[in-house]
Amino acid sequence: MVKWYSTETIAQSTITESIGSVLGSTIRARHIGKDIVAGLRMLVGGELPEYTEMMAQAREQAIQRMQSQAEEMGADAIVGVRFSTAMIMQGTAEIMVVGTAVKLK
Repeated sequence: MVKWYSTETIAQSTITESIGSVLGSTIRARHIGKDIVAGLRMLVGGELPEYTEMMAQAREQAIQRMQSQAEEMGADAIVGVRFSTAMIMQGTAEIMVVGTAVKLK
């Protein structure tokens, strides 16, 4: 799997070529069972682990899709990785991750 970095450079490496932008995204919908449990938790406050887990899984899936695209392009790494999230419609969220595929020396 191609490694990714949030930085624009990689220590002890030289970027020899910028191949292009790579993107990974996924859209997740809430689950009624999780909504009921989360609704009860909201009454007392604190973290909603049901949603934390769902978003973590979505983030991992988006990263894997970005890495797969970079591998197909022949990249050695991905730099400048940024995450974005947006509500698509009530009860759904998109996680998007974008970076620049590069070749290393």
